[in-house]
Amino acid sequence: MKNILLFSIFVISSIVASAQKIAEFKIPLSNASNGLAIPISYQLNGVTELAAESLSLIEIKGNKKTPVAFQITDGKNRTISWMATPIDNETMLSYQLLKGIPKKFNEISINEKDGALIIHSGRENLLSYFHKTVYPPEGIDTNYKRSGFIHPLWTPHGQILTNIQPKDHYHHYGIWNPWTHTVFEKDTIDFWNIKGHQGTVRFAKFISQTNGPVYSEFSALHEHVVFKKDKTEKIALNEIQTVRVYAPSKANDYYLVDFTSQLTCATKSPLLILAYRYAGFGWRFTEEWTKSNCEVLTSEGKTRKNTDGTKARWVITQGTLGNDYGGAVMMSNPANQNHPEPLRIWDENANGGRGDMFANFAPTKDKEWLLEPGKNYTLRYRLIIFNGKFDAAKAESAWQYYANEPYIKILK
Repeated sequence: MKNILLFSIFVISSIVASAQKIAEFKIPLSNASNGLAIPISYQLNGVTELAAESLSLIEIKGNKKTPVAFQITDGKNRTISWMATPIDNETMLSYQLLKGIPKKFNEISINEKDGALIIHSGRENLLSYFHKTVYPPEGIDTNYKRSGFIHPLWTPHGQILTNIQPKDHYHHYGIWNPWTHTVFEKDTIDFWNIKGHQGTVRFAKFISQTNGPVYSEFSALHEHVVFKKDKTEKIALNEIQTVRVYAPSKANDYYLVDFTSQLTCATKSPLLILAYRYAGFGWRFTEEWTKSNCEVLTSEGKTRKNTDGTKARWVITQGTLGNDYGGAVMMSNPANQNHPEPLRIWDENANGGRGDMFANFAPTKDKEWLLEPGKNYTLRYRLIIFNGKFDAAKAESAWQYYANEPYIKILK
């Protein structure tokens, strides 16, 4: 066994040594990463036109050279992506892009099952997106039906962190993002409380799907539909939602999810989103969580007792999961509307004192937002899904690298 291991190391070293170097990437680190990986992307235009099958990426740490999983997105802006993994006190990361056959890495990929896309890493499910319309339980008003939402979302250890159609709010659908109080063509429209049959959001079609060793991603068109008083329908807003799920850490204790929502008016009429206490990126958490077994902490040091109505760059929500512990960090991009964003967080007295958990980045909580025809609007969020306990230092370092993408110096 020892001889086989030595031979493998020799073969890898020989391949790296003989490969032709195309470019070298230097990435200075301005902040501690607190043990978290950092997504890195770089445009390859002018660097190389070689296909991914003819390239290798090597991390350099002293005399040690290690193959790194990477993914290339072809197109007008050809981009290479990988996960940087700094160690304690490291201030500079170095990588070499080589001409040569890459090492094989396991892919994170998408499967279709029963009207949902399921993103998984190996045998572990991570995130499910329902494109099929899901109806409420028998005997409940069918106006509560909905498509285009995330559920289940699993922790790395397999616990479910989302909840749909709870009896107290049948219109809650895992992770979803409708607008509540809007004006379209002189009518007041509510896309959130769908029982009123003023409007809804529905899946229209898939635009793209991608698998690879670094991430799996899909883009879907959502239609924000107005139910007119004359019984006709009209699409007020088109949304392209892109969900990218990064491969879990080697320790299998966390993974990252990026949400991008691109909004455009579907007609020549604007959509005015009025100020209201909740709307936008919402999460109804697992029914297991109550006031006795989960906690909240924001970037401003607020807890569940005093979070609602405050603003934050990030929010940690975590709690007991059976005999385990885990949760999520929700991060708002600094380019988002009304950043740092207002929060709608249910306090410990929610739902008659049971204290169920709901969290919402609500950019229109304290100010209206006019979406005009011919203009594009984008909202971005990053999630860290984890097992174990998360603290403020880790959340802040993760947000810093999300908000300020690392500078990359390239040496050709």
